[in-house]
Amino acid sequence: MRLRDRTAALTSLAGYGVHDPLMVGVQQDGTRPVFLTSGRTAAGEPLTADTIAYTASLSKQITAACAALLVRQGKLDTESIMAQWMPELPTWAGTVRVRHLISHTSGLPEGIEFDDLHRAKLDHTSAGVIHALARLDHLVSTPGTEHRYCNAGYICLAAIIERAASRPLPDFAREHVFTPLGMTSSQYWSGPAPHPPGAVPLDSHYPAPLSIGDGGVWSTAPDLIRWNQALERDELRVSALLQTPGHLDDGTQLDYAWALGVREHAGQRIYRHGGSWAGLNAQLVRLADQRAGFVIIALDDDRDRTATLTQAMIEELTTQSRTSQAR
Repeated sequence: MRLRDRTAALTSLAGYGVHDPLMVGVQQDGTRPVFLTSGRTAAGEPLTADTIAYTASLSKQITAACAALLVRQGKLDTESIMAQWMPELPTWAGTVRVRHLISHTSGLPEGIEFDDLHRAKLDHTSAGVIHALARLDHLVSTPGTEHRYCNAGYICLAAIIERAASRPLPDFAREHVFTPLGMTSSQYWSGPAPHPPGAVPLDSHYPAPLSIGDGGVWSTAPDLIRWNQALERDELRVSALLQTPGHLDDGTQLDYAWALGVREHAGQRIYRHGGSWAGLNAQLVRLADQRAGFVIIALDDDRDRTATLTQAMIEELTTQSRTSQAR
Protein backbone atom coordinates (compact mmCIF):
# COMPACT_ATOMS: atom_id res chain seq x y z
CA MET A 1 0.00 0.00 0.00
CA ARG A 2 1.29 3.45 -0.89
CA LEU A 3 2.39 5.84 1.83
CA ARG A 4 -0.48 8.19 1.02
CA ASP A 5 -3.05 5.41 1.33
CA ARG A 6 -1.54 4.10 4.57
CA THR A 7 -1.55 7.58 6.08
CA ALA A 8 -5.15 8.19 5.01
CA ALA A 9 -6.17 4.89 6.63
CA LEU A 10 -4.43 5.83 9.87
CA THR A 11 -6.12 9.24 10.05
CA SER A 12 -9.48 7.54 9.59
CA LEU A 13 -8.74 4.94 12.27
CA ALA A 14 -7.72 7.74 14.65
CA GLY A 15 -11.18 9.25 14.23
CA TYR A 16 -10.61 12.03 11.72
CA GLY A 17 -13.35 12.47 9.14
CA VAL A 18 -13.33 14.19 5.79
CA HIS A 19 -14.73 17.37 7.30
CA ASP A 20 -12.29 17.64 10.19
CA PRO A 21 -9.72 20.43 9.68
CA LEU A 22 -6.46 18.50 9.50
CA MET A 23 -3.08 18.80 7.76
CA VAL A 24 -0.64 15.89 7.72
CA GLY A 25 2.76 15.66 6.07
CA VAL A 26 4.85 12.49 6.10
CA GLN A 27 8.16 11.40 4.64
CA GLN A 28 9.67 7.92 4.54
CA ASP A 29 13.12 6.75 3.48
CA GLY A 30 13.99 10.19 2.13
CA THR A 31 11.40 9.97 -0.62
CA ARG A 32 9.20 12.87 -1.71
CA PRO A 33 6.92 13.90 1.18
CA VAL A 34 3.20 13.16 1.04
CA PHE A 35 0.63 15.68 2.26
CA LEU A 36 -2.99 15.03 3.18
CA THR A 37 -5.51 17.70 4.14
CA SER A 38 -9.18 17.78 5.01
CA GLY A 39 -11.77 20.18 6.28
CA ARG A 40 -12.06 23.93 6.14
CA THR A 41 -11.04 26.95 8.15
CA ALA A 42 -13.53 28.81 10.33
CA ALA A 43 -13.94 31.20 7.40
CA GLY A 44 -14.91 28.32 5.13
CA GLU A 45 -11.69 28.13 3.14
CA PRO A 46 -10.46 24.59 2.34
CA LEU A 47 -7.24 23.58 4.05
CA THR A 48 -4.33 22.81 1.74
CA ALA A 49 -0.74 21.74 2.28
CA ASP A 50 0.25 25.39 1.92
CA THR A 51 -2.13 26.69 4.58
CA ILE A 52 -0.19 28.77 7.11
CA ALA A 53 -1.02 27.86 10.71
CA TYR A 54 0.19 28.67 14.19
CA THR A 55 2.70 26.07 15.39
CA ALA A 56 2.54 26.82 19.14
CA SER A 57 5.36 25.07 20.99
CA LEU A 58 6.86 23.59 17.82
CA SER A 59 8.34 27.09 17.64
CA LYS A 60 10.69 26.18 20.48
CA GLN A 61 12.76 24.08 18.05
CA ILE A 62 13.48 27.14 15.94
CA THR A 63 14.25 29.22 19.03
CA ALA A 64 16.63 26.54 20.29
CA ALA A 65 18.31 26.34 16.88
CA CYS A 66 18.89 30.11 16.90
CA ALA A 67 20.49 29.80 20.34
CA ALA A 68 22.66 26.93 19.08
CA LEU A 69 23.80 29.00 16.11
CA LEU A 70 24.91 31.75 18.48
CA VAL A 71 26.75 29.19 20.62
CA ARG A 72 28.56 27.99 17.50
CA GLN A 73 29.42 31.60 16.62
CA GLY A 74 30.86 32.14 20.10
CA LYS A 75 28.30 34.81 20.97
CA LEU A 76 26.38 32.84 23.60
CA ASP A 77 27.60 30.63 26.44
CA THR A 78 25.00 28.24 27.85
CA GLU A 79 26.72 28.47 31.24
CA SER A 80 26.15 32.23 31.40
CA ILE A 81 23.52 33.40 33.86
CA MET A 82 20.24 35.14 33.06
CA ALA A 83 21.27 38.20 35.05
CA GLN A 84 24.08 38.86 32.58
CA TRP A 85 21.57 39.16 29.74
CA MET A 86 18.43 40.32 31.59
CA PRO A 87 19.50 42.65 34.40
CA GLU A 88 15.93 43.92 34.70
CA LEU A 89 14.92 40.68 36.45
CA PRO A 90 15.11 40.14 40.25
CA THR A 91 18.13 38.64 42.01
CA TRP A 92 16.99 35.07 41.34
CA ALA A 93 18.13 35.59 37.73
CA GLY A 94 21.68 35.24 39.04
CA THR A 95 21.02 31.58 39.81
CA VAL A 96 19.54 30.58 36.43
CA ARG A 97 21.83 29.59 33.57
CA VAL A 98 20.96 29.66 29.87
CA ARG A 99 21.13 25.86 29.72
CA HIS A 100 18.46 25.72 32.45
CA LEU A 101 16.13 27.67 30.17
CA ILE A 102 16.83 25.34 27.24
CA SER A 103 16.16 22.15 29.21
CA HIS A 104 13.21 23.47 31.28
CA THR A 105 15.12 23.16 34.54
CA SER A 106 15.18 26.88 35.39
CA GLY A 107 12.78 26.82 38.31
CA LEU A 108 10.66 29.51 36.67
CA PRO A 109 6.87 29.09 36.81
CA GLU A 110 5.56 26.62 34.24
CA GLY A 111 4.15 29.51 32.29
CA ILE A 112 2.73 32.98 32.64
CA GLU A 113 -0.49 31.80 31.08
CA PHE A 114 -3.06 33.61 28.99
CA ASP A 115 -5.68 33.75 31.76
CA ASP A 116 -3.15 34.93 34.36
CA LEU A 117 -2.08 37.80 32.14
CA HIS A 118 -5.70 38.60 31.25
CA ARG A 119 -6.60 38.93 34.92
CA ALA A 120 -3.58 41.19 35.43
CA LYS A 121 -4.70 43.23 32.39
CA LEU A 122 -1.47 42.40 30.55
CA ASP A 123 -1.18 41.19 26.96
CA HIS A 124 0.32 37.80 26.16
CA THR A 125 3.36 39.34 24.55
CA SER A 126 7.01 38.77 25.31
CA ALA A 127 7.13 42.17 27.01
CA GLY A 128 4.06 41.31 29.07
CA VAL A 129 5.50 38.01 30.24
CA ILE A 130 8.90 39.51 31.08
CA HIS A 131 7.15 42.33 32.98
CA ALA A 132 5.25 39.70 34.99
CA LEU A 133 8.50 37.85 35.72
CA ALA A 134 10.10 41.07 36.92
CA ARG A 135 7.46 41.11 39.67
CA LEU A 136 8.20 37.51 40.70
CA ASP A 137 9.91 37.43 44.08
CA HIS A 138 11.05 33.80 44.05
CA LEU A 139 11.37 30.75 41.83
CA VAL A 140 9.21 27.66 42.22
CA SER A 141 12.25 25.37 42.55
CA THR A 142 16.03 25.59 42.71
CA PRO A 143 17.47 25.84 39.17
CA GLY A 144 18.89 22.58 37.90
CA THR A 145 17.02 20.33 40.34
CA GLU A 146 13.78 19.62 38.49
CA HIS A 147 12.51 19.33 34.93
CA ARG A 148 9.41 21.52 34.72
CA TYR A 149 8.10 22.51 31.30
CA CYS A 150 8.21 26.29 31.14
CA ASN A 151 6.97 28.54 28.35
CA ALA A 152 8.23 31.63 30.14
CA GLY A 153 11.75 30.19 30.05
CA TYR A 154 11.73 30.11 26.25
CA ILE A 155 10.41 33.67 26.10
CA CYS A 156 13.44 34.64 28.18
CA LEU A 157 15.68 32.54 25.92
CA ALA A 158 14.35 34.48 22.93
CA ALA A 159 15.16 37.77 24.68
CA ILE A 160 18.68 36.54 25.38
CA ILE A 161 19.10 35.50 21.75
CA GLU A 162 18.11 38.99 20.63
CA ARG A 163 20.59 40.61 22.98
CA ALA A 164 23.40 38.22 22.02
CA ALA A 165 22.70 38.68 18.31
CA SER A 166 22.01 42.43 18.59
CA ARG A 167 18.93 42.05 16.44
CA PRO A 168 15.29 40.92 16.71
CA LEU A 169 14.74 37.15 16.79
CA PRO A 170 12.37 37.22 13.76
CA ASP A 171 15.13 38.82 11.67
CA PHE A 172 17.84 36.48 12.95
CA ALA A 173 15.69 33.41 12.29
CA ARG A 174 14.75 34.60 8.82
CA GLU A 175 18.40 35.19 7.86
CA HIS A 176 19.96 32.13 9.49
CA VAL A 177 17.19 29.51 9.43
CA PHE A 178 14.14 30.14 7.27
CA THR A 179 15.79 31.63 4.17
CA PRO A 180 18.80 29.26 3.99
CA LEU A 181 16.49 26.25 4.34
CA GLY A 182 13.90 27.50 1.88
CA MET A 183 11.17 27.66 4.54
CA THR A 184 9.56 30.51 2.63
CA SER A 185 6.17 30.34 4.38
CA SER A 186 7.56 30.42 7.94
CA GLN A 187 8.04 33.40 10.21
CA TYR A 188 7.91 34.57 13.80
CA TRP A 189 4.92 36.83 14.34
CA SER A 190 4.54 39.21 17.29
CA GLY A 191 1.61 41.29 16.05
CA PRO A 192 0.04 43.68 16.41
CA ALA A 193 -2.54 41.71 14.40
CA PRO A 194 -3.37 38.31 15.92
CA HIS A 195 -1.97 36.44 12.93
CA PRO A 196 0.19 37.15 9.87
CA PRO A 197 -1.44 37.96 6.53
CA GLY A 198 -2.84 34.88 4.81
CA ALA A 199 -2.66 32.65 7.89
CA VAL A 200 -5.52 30.72 9.49
CA PRO A 201 -6.82 32.68 12.50
CA LEU A 202 -7.55 30.87 15.73
CA ASP A 203 -10.49 31.38 18.09
CA SER A 204 -11.07 35.13 18.45
CA HIS A 205 -11.65 34.64 22.20
CA TYR A 206 -8.29 32.88 22.53
CA PRO A 207 -6.12 34.21 19.70
CA ALA A 208 -2.61 32.89 19.33
CA PRO A 209 -0.19 34.48 21.83
CA LEU A 210 1.97 37.28 20.51
CA SER A 211 4.97 36.18 22.58
CA ILE A 212 7.91 34.72 20.69
CA GLY A 213 10.36 32.03 21.73
CA ASP A 214 7.88 29.74 23.42
CA GLY A 215 5.68 30.09 20.34
CA GLY A 216 5.31 32.71 17.68
CA VAL A 217 6.19 30.72 14.57
CA TRP A 218 3.56 30.39 11.85
CA SER A 219 4.34 27.79 9.22
CA THR A 220 3.09 25.12 6.84
CA ALA A 221 3.27 21.34 6.76
CA PRO A 222 5.84 21.35 3.89
CA ASP A 223 8.06 23.83 5.74
CA LEU A 224 7.98 21.72 8.91
CA ILE A 225 8.88 18.59 6.97
CA ARG A 226 11.70 20.64 5.47
CA TRP A 227 12.81 21.50 9.02
CA ASN A 228 12.90 17.79 9.87
CA GLN A 229 15.05 17.18 6.79
CA ALA A 230 17.45 19.96 7.75
CA LEU A 231 17.98 18.50 11.21
CA GLU A 232 18.49 15.02 9.79
CA ARG A 233 21.08 16.31 7.29
CA ASP A 234 22.67 18.72 9.79
CA GLU A 235 22.34 21.53 7.29
CA LEU A 236 22.76 24.21 9.96
CA ARG A 237 25.65 22.33 11.60
CA VAL A 238 23.96 22.37 15.00
CA SER A 239 22.04 19.07 14.96
CA ALA A 240 24.43 17.28 17.30
CA LEU A 241 24.03 20.05 19.87
CA LEU A 242 20.26 20.26 19.46
CA GLN A 243 19.95 16.49 19.92
CA THR A 244 22.08 16.35 23.07
CA PRO A 245 19.80 15.56 26.04
CA GLY A 246 19.83 18.02 28.91
CA HIS A 247 20.59 17.09 32.49
CA LEU A 248 19.95 18.18 36.04
CA ASP A 249 22.82 19.74 37.94
CA ASP A 250 23.45 16.42 39.70
CA GLY A 251 24.12 14.81 36.31
CA THR A 252 20.76 13.05 35.92
CA GLN A 253 20.08 12.87 32.18
CA LEU A 254 16.73 14.06 30.84
CA ASP A 255 14.71 12.76 27.92
CA TYR A 256 14.57 16.33 26.59
CA ALA A 257 17.24 17.95 24.42
CA TRP A 258 17.10 21.43 22.85
CA ALA A 259 13.30 21.59 22.36
CA LEU A 260 13.36 17.97 21.24
CA GLY A 261 11.80 15.19 23.25
CA VAL A 262 14.15 12.20 23.02
CA ARG A 263 12.39 8.82 22.96
CA GLU A 264 12.90 5.27 21.75
CA HIS A 265 10.39 3.05 20.02
CA ALA A 266 11.11 -0.48 18.84
CA GLY A 267 14.81 0.18 19.30
CA GLN A 268 14.80 3.35 17.20
CA ARG A 269 15.62 6.85 18.45
CA ILE A 270 12.80 9.31 17.95
CA TYR A 271 12.84 13.09 18.30
CA ARG A 272 9.48 14.74 18.83
CA HIS A 273 7.70 17.79 20.17
CA GLY A 274 4.09 18.88 20.43
CA GLY A 275 2.30 22.17 20.38
CA SER A 276 -1.19 23.17 21.43
CA TRP A 277 -3.39 26.19 21.94
CA ALA A 278 -7.13 26.78 21.91
CA GLY A 279 -8.30 25.32 18.61
CA LEU A 280 -4.94 23.80 17.68
CA ASN A 281 -2.99 20.60 18.25
CA ALA A 282 0.29 19.88 16.50
CA GLN A 283 2.99 17.21 16.55
CA LEU A 284 6.37 17.08 14.79
CA VAL A 285 8.18 13.74 14.86
CA ARG A 286 11.42 12.51 13.31
CA LEU A 287 12.92 9.01 13.26
CA ALA A 288 16.65 9.43 13.78
CA ASP A 289 18.86 8.24 10.93
CA GLN A 290 15.86 6.92 8.99
CA ARG A 291 15.11 9.95 6.82
CA ALA A 292 11.53 9.62 8.01
CA GLY A 293 9.14 11.74 10.00
CA PHE A 294 5.83 13.53 9.99
CA VAL A 295 3.90 16.59 11.06
CA ILE A 296 0.30 16.80 12.22
CA ILE A 297 -1.60 20.09 12.48
CA ALA A 298 -5.18 19.69 13.67
CA LEU A 299 -7.37 22.76 14.03
CA ASP A 300 -9.38 21.46 16.97
CA ASP A 301 -9.15 20.84 20.72
CA ASP A 302 -9.12 17.03 20.62
CA ARG A 303 -5.66 16.23 21.99
CA ASP A 304 -6.48 12.55 22.43
CA ARG A 305 -7.25 12.12 18.75
CA THR A 306 -4.01 13.83 17.75
CA ALA A 307 -2.09 11.64 20.22
CA THR A 308 -3.73 8.51 18.80
CA LEU A 309 -2.76 9.44 15.24
CA THR A 310 0.77 10.35 16.34
CA GLN A 311 1.34 6.97 17.98
CA ALA A 312 -0.17 5.11 15.02
CA MET A 313 2.13 6.91 12.59
CA ILE A 314 5.18 6.21 14.75
CA GLU A 315 4.21 2.53 14.75
CA GLU A 316 3.75 2.58 10.99
CA LEU A 317 7.03 4.28 10.17
CA THR A 318 9.11 2.18 12.56
CA THR A 319 7.52 -1.01 11.21
CA GLN A 320 8.24 0.02 7.63
CA SER A 321 11.82 0.95 8.61
CA ARG A 322 12.43 -2.48 10.18
CA THR A 323 10.95 -4.15 7.08
CA SER A 324 13.26 -2.18 4.79
CA GLN A 325 16.30 -3.02 6.90
CA ALA A 326 15.42 -6.71 6.82
CA ARG A 327 15.38 -6.84 3.03
